[in-house]
Amino acid sequence: MNQTVDIADFAVTSDKSVSLITYSLGSCIGLTIWDPVAYVGGMLHYMLPEAGISPEKAKSNPAMFCDTGVPRLFRAAYELGAAKNRLVIKVAGGSQLLDDNGMFNIGKRNYLALRKLFWKNGVMINAEDVGGSISRTLCLSIATGAVSIKRRGEEVPL
Repeated sequence: MNQTVDIADFAVTSDKSVSLITYSLGSCIGLTIWDPVAYVGGMLHYMLPEAGISPEKAKSNPAMFCDTGVPRLFRAAYELGAAKNRLVIKVAGGSQLLDDNGMFNIGKRNYLALRKLFWKNGVMINAEDVGGSISRTLCLSIATGAVSIKRRGEEVPL
């Protein structure tokens, strides 16, 4: 059963019948975490790197931002029995769409914010598909931990 994770949202589950899926990853980042022992998985689809640009929005919707959404995702997984040292972490998105001149570089800034946050917390990314100028769909199977990316009509494992 597919459970959709919307833009600026996250989900965490231990239900092995569920696959988490998010669509339209352009400059946004899709992040999956999965614990192969506890069979706990989660997905975050965040839009912007730092909550400081809109503290009101961050308070009402922390999943909109990297620096508030990522900690929320990890805490929710820990509450279901996941352990930081067992997590398999995969990342997709961070494209440069509708910004041909690179004026805003939202995709790159989103990805760099994640790398910085992970570096500070001793977290390693196991696989990634970031950058470029394409939109992606990201899917995580809770039963197997398999992550796939769909881009330009082609689905590939990540």
